[in-house]
Amino acid sequence: MNTELLEALTILEQEKDISKDVMLDAIENSLINACKNHFGKADNIKVIMDRETCDYSLFQEKTVVESVEDDVEEISLANARMIDPQYDLGDIVQIPVESKSFGRIATQNAKNLILQKIREEERKVVYDQYFEKEKDIVTGIVQRYVGKNISINLGKADAMLTENEQVKGEVFKPTDRIKLYVVEVKNTTKGPKILVSRTHPELVKRLFEAEVTEVKEGIVEIMSIAREAGSRTKIAVWSNDPNVDPVGACVGMNGSRVSAVVEELRGEKIDIINWNENPALLIENALSPAKVISVMADPDEKMASVIVPDYQLSLAIGKEGQNARLAARLTGYKIDIKSETQAIESGELPPNYMELGVEGEYEETYTDEEYTHGDVTGEEYTEEGYAKEEYTEDDLELFEE
Repeated sequence: MNTELLEALTILEQEKDISKDVMLDAIENSLINACKNHFGKADNIKVIMDRETCDYSLFQEKTVVESVEDDVEEISLANARMIDPQYDLGDIVQIPVESKSFGRIATQNAKNLILQKIREEERKVVYDQYFEKEKDIVTGIVQRYVGKNISINLGKADAMLTENEQVKGEVFKPTDRIKLYVVEVKNTTKGPKILVSRTHPELVKRLFEAEVTEVKEGIVEIMSIAREAGSRTKIAVWSNDPNVDPVGACVGMNGSRVSAVVEELRGEKIDIINWNENPALLIENALSPAKVISVMADPDEKMASVIVPDYQLSLAIGKEGQNARLAARLTGYKIDIKSETQAIESGELPPNYMELGVEGEYEETYTDEEYTHGDVTGEEYTEEGYAKEEYTEDDLELFEE
């Protein structure tokens, strides 16, 4: 048994996760290559290797001829019968080859071939490992800043968090552990190139999958995400089980689940709303925490007109238009928001719409798709009451400006 070779291959398999069979194939190829360098050709070289013991034999197959013209591939009848008297013309004689007889250059080439195969397999193993994590999150350790980019250690490989994929305002120190979204894994000659991100919307989705059991199991689905990294994210959730409140499941007891995600995102605000197939209802939810008087949605044009109370206009639009912008991304609709006064001036609301009530002409002008609620239908929502529809009192504080 070739004990030293067997031990070396076992260590390689354990430490670098490189298969023994792959390395034994590499050794066979290196022996054939060494023979080619030593004899000038290797077409008649045969390697016999025991995969269990790692013992190997090297033979040069020569054809028995009367007159030898190529001593690498041919052997005379006289010499063949010195090995075995039963040989005759045309027979194949296997001549043992001692690998120790190879020259220094042939040996060095064989060694380089094996080392090259080890490096290739090592890169392939790492690539396969991280390719499986593509479109998923990984935990990395901050190593150092390289210009404006950040070098991240992921374990067996390093990744570069580029400036474009960093959240503005986030500052990391060496040894900080952070969650990253693996955007893409490329296989290169220098090893896998891993593209990671802290700004990708899918990062939020994966974090919720890690924190919320119902999301991981598929009971609660995240239907849509709109994110402005570092500032605010809106997610729309839907439950496949009528007994499970999707918003409550994502928020958690006393906001514990959403707080864990917010902490990982360094304080980024997260609004969680109910998904609805009715676009008007979905847009109404997306504009929360603002109250909405009416929504008129056009599914074909992907446009919606929203009317809000005068005192809710700034809340509906949000700081620098952020709330309306995120709601538009979340729903896929272009949203036009008007105050109650602006709607009356433009004729979209009659001046006495409050007096019409649920039986008035105003409500009758809307189809099912053009949902109305609030003061128009006679329902009364206080700002606190509206929030309670979506969240508990304890959770409300997490989403207030």
